[in-house]
Amino acid sequence: MTLSSPQGLRQRKFLDEGSDISAAQDAYGQPEKTRQVREEVVWGKTPGGEVFRVPTTHDVLTGLFHPRYPKSHLDILNLSLLGLQLVLFYVLPRPAAKVFFLLYFAFWRAAYDAGLGWVLTKQSKKKWMVREVQRLGWLDEKRNPAARHWIRAQLQGKMGKDYSFDELPLEYNTWLLFRQLVDVILLNDFLAYCMFAFACFRVPEGLSFPVHVMRWIGGVALIVFNLWVKTEAHNVVKDYGWYWGDVFFQRGALIFDGVFELAPHPMYSVGYAGYYGLSLMVGSYPVLYVSLAAHAAQFAFLVFFENPHIERMYGKRTPIASRKPLFVSECKKSRTPKVNDPSSLLSSAEDNADQLTTPTVTEGESATDTELDTECEGETTPKDKKRELDNICTYDPMQRTISQHDLHNKYFRRDMVGLYNIDLLRQVFYSSDAMLALLMVYIVSASLLPALSYHATLMLHFAHACAWCIFHSVGLGVLLRAQSKSKFLVRHFLKNYHYPPGDRGQGAVQEAFTNWKSLYNVSLCMTYTSLAGLAWKSYTVPVAWSEGDALLRHTLGSLLIALHAWAAMESFEVLGVFGWFYGDFFMEDFPAHLEYTGIFRYLNNPELMSGASFLGLALISGSKLVGVLAVVRFLSYCWFLQTVENPHMRKLYGDSLRKEAGFVKVIKSVASKNARLLESRAGRHAPEIRRVAKEVKGTFDKVFEETADVVEEFLAKSKPRISEVMQETKVLLQQSRERLVITRVAHDLSSYDTAKYKTSIVPSQSGSMRFHLGETIKVNWQAPVRHSRRDWIGIYRVGANKSTLVTKISSFGMWIPVHNEEWDEDLPLDDISRTTTRSKEPELGSVSFEGSTLPWTIGIYEVRYHHDGKYNVLSLDGPFEVYVSEPTALDFTSVRECLAHIVPLCLDSDPYLMPLSCGGTQEPADADGSDTRDVDDFSFWSERQAKRICSAIEQAFGVEYAPEVVMADANLTALANRILVSKQMLVP
Repeated sequence: MTLSSPQGLRQRKFLDEGSDISAAQDAYGQPEKTRQVREEVVWGKTPGGEVFRVPTTHDVLTGLFHPRYPKSHLDILNLSLLGLQLVLFYVLPRPAAKVFFLLYFAFWRAAYDAGLGWVLTKQSKKKWMVREVQRLGWLDEKRNPAARHWIRAQLQGKMGKDYSFDELPLEYNTWLLFRQLVDVILLNDFLAYCMFAFACFRVPEGLSFPVHVMRWIGGVALIVFNLWVKTEAHNVVKDYGWYWGDVFFQRGALIFDGVFELAPHPMYSVGYAGYYGLSLMVGSYPVLYVSLAAHAAQFAFLVFFENPHIERMYGKRTPIASRKPLFVSECKKSRTPKVNDPSSLLSSAEDNADQLTTPTVTEGESATDTELDTECEGETTPKDKKRELDNICTYDPMQRTISQHDLHNKYFRRDMVGLYNIDLLRQVFYSSDAMLALLMVYIVSASLLPALSYHATLMLHFAHACAWCIFHSVGLGVLLRAQSKSKFLVRHFLKNYHYPPGDRGQGAVQEAFTNWKSLYNVSLCMTYTSLAGLAWKSYTVPVAWSEGDALLRHTLGSLLIALHAWAAMESFEVLGVFGWFYGDFFMEDFPAHLEYTGIFRYLNNPELMSGASFLGLALISGSKLVGVLAVVRFLSYCWFLQTVENPHMRKLYGDSLRKEAGFVKVIKSVASKNARLLESRAGRHAPEIRRVAKEVKGTFDKVFEETADVVEEFLAKSKPRISEVMQETKVLLQQSRERLVITRVAHDLSSYDTAKYKTSIVPSQSGSMRFHLGETIKVNWQAPVRHSRRDWIGIYRVGANKSTLVTKISSFGMWIPVHNEEWDEDLPLDDISRTTTRSKEPELGSVSFEGSTLPWTIGIYEVRYHHDGKYNVLSLDGPFEVYVSEPTALDFTSVRECLAHIVPLCLDSDPYLMPLSCGGTQEPADADGSDTRDVDDFSFWSERQAKRICSAIEQAFGVEYAPEVVMADANLTALANRILVSKQMLVP
């Protein structure tokens, strides 16, 4: 497919042609240069396991417009629709053409993003297209020979000699048929947009000739860039990725390279640059806003189909709160303590300042095996050495092996990131010294300020915003640099505050980092709040939006602010709270490793995009002061990167740091090709061009170095020290409520013998009608042979439904279809062929309520058998009781035994998640004995399981916990101790 169309795909590339399925799996993730290219054979594999040879596909535009290529009926339809657009463009008056092509483009855009998105989602989840073709018999010669003959004629004319309609599987032929539908939509969508843009063409008034020239140069450049991105992307993903081939069959593993290193999702992001280039050239605001709406619709297609499909097909589920040791036990490896071992911490931070610096991790080291050889000053007796060695090597079940899960929950507790996770009670009862001083300064300053003029007020806002901007980058940068070089913040707390002797310095590290997080977040919020205040003070509502550049400035400014918000969210998704708060400046026990994923795949420092909001507000407000503030922000952050972050990263990660990001690498590659082309054409002037380029580069480098030296000298004269103390508490309330449902009843019950419907609850393991919370509930049912295949059984509280004939209360997910195998989640599969018998004997069966279909609240319940997916009750049974075991006494043994019964049931009795003490399964990889996993540790597949444990604890012990607390403990002993402490503290 050639790339004149702005629509496209895909952040996917699959293995080069010639790779079979096994080779594709072996080469997963390998660089392009390490893979062998064999163009002659490509193998595919259907979901059913059938392996077939993939024939060669041809370019759609060549096949569509070249007169020598045969045309299918769909090609003729496509050409007719395209020709009709051209005719209507020349026939219709311009006002009518604008309205028509706007609606026509909206139709094809909806067909693309909504229509194809819906169809592809169903195909990805349920193989819907393939099943429909199979159900309708379109490719079955016996059931529908006419349809098969027509489809065969359509496909064979589009393919080459290596294509055989009869030998290829149903999935591949369905994909080829789907391709032709996609071609109709994509080409008509693209041409309708172009016709709408041409119909809106105008020459903007009031602009000078140079501005018009720049407008056309910029528009052409964006369109050329759009074509280049589409061409490069198609070369990467081929037709297989371009037409979503992986929702039909497999042809290899995901590979990302080429233009896909330039920007995230280039076919959905920068691949739409041509829209804005054409908007510039035609000089029309309607075209610009239609382009923005169409681009937003494409992002919706990405979010609702593309990303879920990739996650569904290529993602891997990982358990929550799984404790993987960061290192093997010291007794099994070496007597030398590690960085991560608490016993290796210094006994006196003040006497060993040089040992407090963060160790350099070289390329051959990792957080798992990096060790430090420490020497003790002074003499020690053999008894002291033996005692120290015993302390290191003696296994204490209460001292678990350090895992990343434990470290994360040790240093992070629902910290505020901006205004996210804000807790007003936490801020009221625990205010820090710095925040108190800041509040007093603001109150005193406001009371002492005289009445100011508008310009004086504006300058005051500018000074305020500039001060916070410089403090956030430079002031906090000085603190971080001191922390990196000499552990300044940790040393401050060790010097001024007392910690228990057995703390081994960890309390100072944790308190320093906690206070740093609070200070950093306040500075971040105040920086953008003061910026918004300055922009608001300098903003004036335009009198005429359609005149001048007011509308354009607001549009571009809003887009820049949205770009900053997106970059910040993408950065946080990769960094997490640890990287967001610069955790590697404080903690050495976290594993030191680099991951260039997400937005960091393309940029080394995406935080630079935070300046986009400054520029956006400068455009919206039209204020030069906001523009100056944007320049100050950029320069101060460049200083922070150059002086604080980059040196620390080099010290921490050494040679493992990446030299160039994906974006820089792609741009340099393109630039070097063009430079070589220019040099080859420059002839004898080539040396002069190179000399001038080097001189210009040297001038910029010299200016930057001199500026950095001036800032360094200024900062050396003022070394601020900031200290603050902050603690956290949290309060969470859980509420439950019942929701009424819109009752749907059937009116065909007269044709069914309701007396033949019966349900009966199978007694629990104790032989009674009492089931422990989380215990499987089995229900036997009986129905006539010709009963509805959509019948279902639900569990309800006794008394919740006053009527025994119709259910009017929601089951809250506590329901199971009678024929569960004929349903896809909550949707019945109507197209499955079923065999029925003429026997007069009733049909018998059973269903089992497990996991999320169980009631997780103690009480008295009943089961109801419903008819045909509706709420007519044909049979009910009950009551039965759901209870939770309570401890016989409020002591550790009783509470732990009670938890040992509750927790496995809440974890769906999954042996991989359950504690070893409750019958959990140890992983084969840990069978060599090197694993020091606590026998009481457990983990989760989802937060829902943690919520179940919280609910069970509240009902059994009367104490409330948030799921984050349970996931942080994830240990029977720790949870039992926490419950005992809570019960003692909550006694009135």
